[in-house]
Amino acid sequence: MNVVTSTRPTLGDSRLAARLRRETRGEVLFAAADRGRYATDASIYQVEPHGVLVPRSIEDVQAAMALCREDGIPVLPRGGGTSQCGQTVNRALVLDCTKYLRDVIEVDPAAQRARVQPGITLGALNDALKPHGLFFPVDPSTWQRCTIGGMAGNNSCGSKSIRYGLMADNVTAIDALLADGSRFTFADLPDNLGGDVPATTADLIQRLRALGAREAEEIAARFPNQLRRVGGYNIESLTPAARAEGRGNLARLLVGSEGTLAFSAALDLKLWPIKPRKALGICQFPTFRAAMAASQHLVTLDPEAVELVDRTMIDLGRSIPIYRATIDRMLKGEPDSLLIVEFHGHDDAPLLQALDRLEEMMADLGFPGAVVRATDAGFQAAIAEVREAGLNIMMSMKGDGKPVSFIEDCAVALPDLADYTEKLNDVFARHGTKGTWYAHASVGCLHVRPVLNMKDGEDVRKMRAIAEECFALVREYKGSHSGEHGDGIVRSEFNETMFGPRIARAFEAVKDAFDPAALMNPGRVVRAPRMDDRSLFRYAPGYAADPQVTPVLDWSEHPGPLGGLLGAVEMCNNNGTCRKFDANVMCPSWRATRDEQHLTRGRANTLRLALTGQLGAGALASDEVAAAMALCVSCKGCKRECPTGVDMARMKIEVLAARAKAHGISWRDRIVATLPRWARFASLLPPVANARDSIPGLAALSERVLGLAAERSLPRFAWGAFHDAELRAPDGRAGEVILLPDAFNRYFEPENLRAAIRVLRAAGYDPAVARPPRGARPLDEGRTLLAAGLVEKARAEARRTLEALSAFTSPVIGIEPSSLTTLRDEFLALLPGEPARALAARAFLLSEFLDREKAVLPLKPLEAEAHIHGHCHQKAFGAFTPAVALLRRIPGLKVTPIASSCCGMAGAFGYQAETLGASKAMAELALLPAVRAAAPGAFIVADGTSCRHQIADLAGREALHSVRLLERALT
Repeated sequence: MNVVTSTRPTLGDSRLAARLRRETRGEVLFAAADRGRYATDASIYQVEPHGVLVPRSIEDVQAAMALCREDGIPVLPRGGGTSQCGQTVNRALVLDCTKYLRDVIEVDPAAQRARVQPGITLGALNDALKPHGLFFPVDPSTWQRCTIGGMAGNNSCGSKSIRYGLMADNVTAIDALLADGSRFTFADLPDNLGGDVPATTADLIQRLRALGAREAEEIAARFPNQLRRVGGYNIESLTPAARAEGRGNLARLLVGSEGTLAFSAALDLKLWPIKPRKALGICQFPTFRAAMAASQHLVTLDPEAVELVDRTMIDLGRSIPIYRATIDRMLKGEPDSLLIVEFHGHDDAPLLQALDRLEEMMADLGFPGAVVRATDAGFQAAIAEVREAGLNIMMSMKGDGKPVSFIEDCAVALPDLADYTEKLNDVFARHGTKGTWYAHASVGCLHVRPVLNMKDGEDVRKMRAIAEECFALVREYKGSHSGEHGDGIVRSEFNETMFGPRIARAFEAVKDAFDPAALMNPGRVVRAPRMDDRSLFRYAPGYAADPQVTPVLDWSEHPGPLGGLLGAVEMCNNNGTCRKFDANVMCPSWRATRDEQHLTRGRANTLRLALTGQLGAGALASDEVAAAMALCVSCKGCKRECPTGVDMARMKIEVLAARAKAHGISWRDRIVATLPRWARFASLLPPVANARDSIPGLAALSERVLGLAAERSLPRFAWGAFHDAELRAPDGRAGEVILLPDAFNRYFEPENLRAAIRVLRAAGYDPAVARPPRGARPLDEGRTLLAAGLVEKARAEARRTLEALSAFTSPVIGIEPSSLTTLRDEFLALLPGEPARALAARAFLLSEFLDREKAVLPLKPLEAEAHIHGHCHQKAFGAFTPAVALLRRIPGLKVTPIASSCCGMAGAFGYQAETLGASKAMAELALLPAVRAAAPGAFIVADGTSCRHQIADLAGREALHSVRLLERALT
């Protein structure tokens, strides 16, 4: 089998790594898996770096650049790694600025200016600016995770560029580290530089200005008159005319240079006042061309943005549960395309008038009644989430054929937009494919991705042919071939075609003036490789699955090798949504560590490399893959929140199973895995079972022998464990529901199950408990066995449970999220087929079921506050909102959802000595501060056993299951 293998570190790489460890304080990452994780961005390319430095300070960057200069090793500054064109992958030392170099250095509200470090994300910056009533307006869809340094390197734009311009228009100065070791702030400098400028820098600036004067006429003739031109270098800022008109700020030259000219140590930004109110009109069109033709008219209404959503995105978005309801609400009938027109302001009345004018214009264009108004903040936020996920929704197509980014963001004038897009669709058709369209109709910059298979040499040839024909069209319409996402590998080689040889030589002269030894991200913007050089591809020739891998779960929903497992892993396109920081779940280990290794994307890349032999033989069971999975808490947040549906919790089961098969499992893992079997005996004598935490020295001994953290208390076995005999067996009578007692509530908190029985009965239901088909051992869904990688044992438990429950059609009700959702998730992969699907369809958490059925509960007032934390699996399966809604039925109870991610306990994870620190860090991100801030008399509610234990251990507050609060309110 011919597979791509990881490049071994050279002697020079090893020497560089050793010197970096001695001479910087940064984190030095040179292992094969580390290099592999940084070999890709959101493009089609994979180029393994020499290694990675995560600098703690700018001084670390300076030291690293000096060492690389000595050894002739290139340097690649990197932000979030979300680039579409391959500009953040190279055979270089990668400088990952996102972990430590993310401070707001200074904010001057009066001057509306800020100075920031390069690794701060746009979202974090705007959070910091909000108290000042200001924001930074360049808003790419990746705003939650893209960095200001990366945005500057890329000359990012976003949906509001029609109003605020590009990154180059909003960066006023860059404190730059140059390749020769010098440091200088590039800004709006006078013609006479004076004696304060170092001689070498003064010489560089004079050479640049001379180039601008020499090439001014050629620049005027060759540069397209388009707002969205980010290809090449911004050498128009060097011309005498630009300087005379106040557009000669030298920072503009560094913006868009993709790290090829300098490293941005700090950036000065222009800020804008927040417009607090907005209104959206969603215009419906029967054809794509009609939407394109209308764009030039809609922009005359002076909107903030006009964004396209095409039919493909509508259909794909509807297939993703988290977006379905929003998209349905956006539609009137079944339109082919939508244009989302956005107005911002300070008062509602002018915005509503703007929507009136929009409706009038649509009627004048022949589309009366074709506007859906979005005036409430919740709907607007949901629309923004769909729109921001647009590129990634497109990538949710299963299979090897994917929408490929290579002509993605060409820009033409609005009057030409309909004709240009129609001709480009004709190009796609001639090559036997179609394109997916969306984004910035307001500025003629539409994201279009033809569907191609980058593993297929014929489709790679199609890609090049389509690129050449597309760029010929762009030249015909005097447009820009690179309108937002930069040059990178995919477009740099076409700069000469688009701008002409003289401008291409001018770009090279700029590069040589800044970086004569070509040490700053070489081969990007100038002197680039061919965009279709398959040796640079993620799916290079010889890429293939390791036939020695045998998946233990069903992955047939994904086509491709290894029963679909490799296809499932390849759904990660590196878009980096998992790097976001917000109130949802994904990705808690990334939030706690900010390490690429502990990120859904990092894990997916590690798995892809392992499954294709690029980390060596048997890598799925290797220490490298285990390390990447070590902090994955199987929260399932990615299953719901990842736009391309990467299900890392399920993938982790494959890793655990491979590792268990190759190495066996520890005594600790075996004890936890078999808890449902031995807990029924331990529950007979709770004082003995709980002795570990009551007899001095036993906790410390358990840490030494089993690795159970001594400072953690273990769950306490309760007197009076729940027994199946407390309820009758099912018989299918009217009103019957089948309660599924889980091991945790059965043996540790049986009062929760008994409360569930009382609540169900109060709601008019008749609960029963299914008996096991064989033997007296209670039913168990196998959750703990899966967590240890004992998949065949878990499958046997699942089969036993499925047999018992499939004999009836009554709803199955659980109260422990991790247990109940196993029936809706893992059972489908363990026992694929109609019986498992039928059970999944009728399995509900109690609050979810009662809310869904609109069950009537007799509730008395509770004058109190309740702060409710959602279990990760509740959120992943859309069951948290019903839990909140049910509690809000209690009269007098003020219910506040806690904006938190994972609690950090996650089954045994929080009890393990080696992951105790990570567990605490996850809890401290949001959950524990919120619990500590709650009033002493307030209820803390958490439906997860682990969550309740974490809150008790680390915040000293008792947390209740929501069913206990409902029980308390029963009349």
